[in-house]
Order: sequence, then structure tokens, then C-alpha cells
Amino acid sequence: MKVTIINTGGTFNKRYNPIKGALEVPKDNKALDKIISSCHNVEFEIKNIVSKDSLDMTDEDRQIITDAVKQSTNDKIIIIHGTDTVDLTSAFLKTQITNRKIVFTAAMIPMSIDEVEATMNFSQALGFLSADIEDGIYLAMHGVVVDASKLVKDKSIGKFLIKE
Repeated sequence: MKVTIINTGGTFNKRYNPIKGALEVPKDNKALDKIISSCHNVEFEIKNIVSKDSLDMTDEDRQIITDAVKQSTNDKIIIIHGTDTVDLTSAFLKTQITNRKIVFTAAMIPMSIDEVEATMNFSQALGFLSADIEDGIYLAMHGVVVDASKLVKDKSIGKFLIKE
């Protein structure tokens, strides 16, 4: 199986910068490399773009993400994104892309702090893409993979919930 990963940053990728005393979104894919080193039956194409916390993303950034999807030769795509505006980016993408299998995933805790959530969410996205699914835009978070418009972040409890 071939999968394109579009790595846009977000908490998934954040690492502590001891000089600045802050968590930052690096322009590399160190967190992702650690996860995919255990995926022996998948060929990955990785594109590192935007590299921002999703709260800082603009519609111009969303267009860059959309263009990267359009330019990909794979029809199976995972987009690593921040949790705060994944709903906005997935909705933006849906207006321009209809012929791909796209799974957004993220983490609320940086992989550099605790590997479990990021690894689980990414693994769900990858497993979902290996199934016989319809073209669409999905979100893999906290134990489920559903249409991206049906999973929302409840900021009051810090969890993603299925919208009824």
C-alpha cells in the first residue's frame, strides 16, 4: 500500500525548545519517523508543509494543504493537523477535493511528551486507509474514524466526540 502523509504541524509534532522555554512546531517529521519505522508493509511519501499550530493557520495555509493533496499521485492520504482547527481545514478541503481517501489525524498531547495518543491516532488512520472505504474526508481521533464533519472537539472537556 502507498500512502501520502501531509505533515502540517500541530501538537502532534510539538517539542520543547529549552532556549525559548516553549513548545514549538518544528519543520521536520521526527515524531512521524518514530511511528512509521514500525510500518513494514507500507510505502510512504511524506510532505512537510505549513508547520504551524493550527490556531495560527490561515485560509492561505489551507489552500497550500489542498494543493498538496491535489498534487499527490496517491489516492490514500493522511493529514497530520492540529486539533483546534482540524474542522475548518477538513471543511475547506471538502469544497475542492472529492476523489480521494483522506484521513486527518492529530494529538492533544505532543508525541515528544507522551507517544501513546499520537501513535494510536495515526495507527487508526493508517488501518482505516487499508480497508475498502469510499472516497471521503475522515478524522481519526480518540478511538474512532468517522466523516470529518461528525467528530468535534469539545474544548470544555478536551476530547473529541461524535456529533449526533
